[in-house]
Amino acid sequence: MLKIREANASDSEAIWRIFHAVVARGDTYALDPATSREDALAYWLHAQNRCYVAESEGTILGTYIIKANQSGPGSHVANAAFMVAATARNRGVGKRMGEHALNEARRRGFRAMQFNLVVSTNQSAVRLWQQLGFTTVGTLPGAFRHPDRGFVDALVMYRALIEP
Repeated sequence: MLKIREANASDSEAIWRIFHAVVARGDTYALDPATSREDALAYWLHAQNRCYVAESEGTILGTYIIKANQSGPGSHVANAAFMVAATARNRGVGKRMGEHALNEARRRGFRAMQFNLVVSTNQSAVRLWQQLGFTTVGTLPGAFRHPDRGFVDALVMYRALIEP
């Protein structure tokens, strides 16, 4: 059974392991693949983020953060980032976290959610976000330097959380 809950200090090592494995590949996040543990945790667990973990039988299988996409007049739109452990991929963990994030964003008063940079070659993420009601509202040509494919497009994806 998968449980999604707010992260606490004792989750730091598991979050770091997942973060490091995902970011080190360099194919899905516009973060330095050599990001240190200290910098990674400072970024992921920043005070402005709400951090959650997905766990099953005491093992953390994924993590996500939610925050305002912009400050001030743009703070009603949420932004989120998701990471799933390699051993938990294709088991519905990302989808469950995505559903949870949409509910949390709504509960916290956000009116929409926007992803600023979804790598177009990350087809599993693109499909998941489309399944969860996101549409591509923009394409940034060559905006991501993929380690194997060179410069690839990045997508801006958006979903309203309440009726306009």
